[in-house]
Amino acid sequence: MSDLAIRVENLSKQYEIGAATSRHDTLRDHLMAGIKGLFRLNGQRSSVIAHSDTIWALKGVSFDVRHGEILGIIGPNGAGKSTLLKILSRITEPTAGRARLYGRIGSLLEVGTGFHPELTGRENIYLNGAILGMRKAEIDRKFEEIVAFAEIEAFMHTPVKHYSSGMYVRLAFSVAAHLEPEILLLDEVLTVGDLRFQRKCMEHAKRLRERNATVLLVSHNMFAIKAMCNRVIYLSRGEICLDGQAEDAIHLYEKDSRLEPAPWAQGIIGREPSLRPIHITDIELLAEDGKPRTVFAYGERMRVRIQFEASQPVENPNFNVSVMRSDNVACCNYNTTMDGFPVPSLSGKGVIELLTPPIRLVSELYTIHVMVWDTQFHRLYNAQIGTTFHVQHQVLSTHFGVFHESAEWSWGSGQVEPTIAPMEA
Repeated sequence: MSDLAIRVENLSKQYEIGAATSRHDTLRDHLMAGIKGLFRLNGQRSSVIAHSDTIWALKGVSFDVRHGEILGIIGPNGAGKSTLLKILSRITEPTAGRARLYGRIGSLLEVGTGFHPELTGRENIYLNGAILGMRKAEIDRKFEEIVAFAEIEAFMHTPVKHYSSGMYVRLAFSVAAHLEPEILLLDEVLTVGDLRFQRKCMEHAKRLRERNATVLLVSHNMFAIKAMCNRVIYLSRGEICLDGQAEDAIHLYEKDSRLEPAPWAQGIIGREPSLRPIHITDIELLAEDGKPRTVFAYGERMRVRIQFEASQPVENPNFNVSVMRSDNVACCNYNTTMDGFPVPSLSGKGVIELLTPPIRLVSELYTIHVMVWDTQFHRLYNAQIGTTFHVQHQVLSTHFGVFHESAEWSWGSGQVEPTIAPMEA
């Protein structure tokens, strides 16, 4: 048991919908419960309490994590991932079961937690260190390293309430990771900020593992999960569906996410397909000859066959196919409006097909997203996640960028005037 970092045994968490008195996770919850209690004493008992319902955010979750392990936790929205980390961080208590953590904990959950908004970046570094039980001398020793990693030296004396979300995460990750935690809990921190800083965070987490620290990473970023984790837990509806290799868990995640609304669009189109004017019922990837294919060589063309159903007439829809890399970088987009293919008013079931130009993307895993806009890109009718595919090339990888197109070169001895090749009509 000496190498055990985390033991979770039959962990369950129940919430009551519409019954605020049942959830007292924070000081704010206790205060609100007390205020509502005064109203009930005056005979104004809320009718919501009588009609409360319960949901299980977690149900019987059990697993062990060893020191030096980086464990990924993935799953659809509402699977219980963040609830699990909040229990491990002691922000909330479980309804049943228990969790034991052996070592000093550092955590970075969602943007907006952990820092006091009125304090400066410098003051929050010392506050967080004190909460972790560190002496001032220890924080002094780490201070310059934390600031340098976050890359926001000019804002150290600015209250963090004025920080952008990217600046906040830079500093929060740097504090959580550099105060030498033995267990580091990270929730979706790699979805904010630029790609370079995300990679920097991943490299730092790997260095923590080399020092035998344990990292738990909750993320929708499959690139980060694949790059960092050799073991992944897949959660769905509060239960563990798979605890194993990263590739197996990612495959299950992609299967369950297929044709789901794109996360960024859910606030616009909602999750219920029957409420959308048009719904994508299937997305197929095919080779140029029409045979099903999920692996394409660099330079090949790909067919994307989209089946849809319009529950009401949609005037001049603009079909969009976006290619997203596994780290959520949008690589390219094809759409009927800009490609000069007008689509008439649609209703009922139908099929539309795209034949891409030769694929010049570097070798990686990609996901197809399908959107339907109006021709002005003002109204979004639908946005759904499709299937994944790989591009293969012996040399080209993400170190070469997003794509590669052949250029024209010239050479001469000594000083030469640059030559400009005529543009083709």
